[in-house]
Amino acid sequence: MLYLILALEVFLIVWTLGDLGLAMVAGILASLGILYVWVNRHKFGERLIPLDKEEMPWLYEGIAELARRAGVPMPKIYLLDDYIPNAYSFGDTIVLSLGLFEVLDEDEIIAVAAHELGHIKNRDTTWFPVITYGRFLMIISTLVLVIAGNIAVKGLAPLLYLVYELSRSDFMKAREFLADETALALLPVPMSLKRALEELKYYEDLRTNVKIKGVPSIEPGIEREKRFTFFMETHPSYEERILRITFEINNLIEIKQRVR
Repeated sequence: MLYLILALEVFLIVWTLGDLGLAMVAGILASLGILYVWVNRHKFGERLIPLDKEEMPWLYEGIAELARRAGVPMPKIYLLDDYIPNAYSFGDTIVLSLGLFEVLDEDEIIAVAAHELGHIKNRDTTWFPVITYGRFLMIISTLVLVIAGNIAVKGLAPLLYLVYELSRSDFMKAREFLADETALALLPVPMSLKRALEELKYYEDLRTNVKIKGVPSIEPGIEREKRFTFFMETHPSYEERILRITFEINNLIEIKQRVR
């Protein structure tokens, strides 16, 4: 659905502006591609400390076992020098903030890493940035179409953008739930993910101003304090995730009992 919307938007730009529209789309895509490469090489390198296997063997070996179960290569692991509990992933890399180690036990930190590994296994670390930068293309092209298009195009362009935002929100929320399901299947103690989220939800206000857009993360949509935002939330709330995880764990228990 998202790619169909983007294709229709590009068609409208080219149909409205001709060769100028084609050049504009090519320029935007080239700029976003350069931005994507630069961000991955520079922005995410700030305050990141490579995990010392000797210092935290339980964490390294725990993630290595998760990767083995998931059938993916061992990810790169970095610690983020930040007291706010946070985690995210990009490419083949998992980042865990030092704040996590202050509020979670070892099993719960492994569970958070399992969620991020789920994103890597499900290729969300590729899809999320592409979809986020696709949004930038939609914003720019919609503004151009509203200014330069005929009456029909002026009405259709904002509608297409709204549909894109709705589809993007639904897609990314679904991928968050899928990462949780993947983590539950990988973890030796599935309940640890539920415990981790129950603990982390008390720190969500701290993370409001440090969200990293366009990458899969443990962060939810902020529920406690409703804030106006021009864009729709792309993360389900902790309450939604905890409820679904509880349901999934109960199903796992029932299945194991039937097998015995």
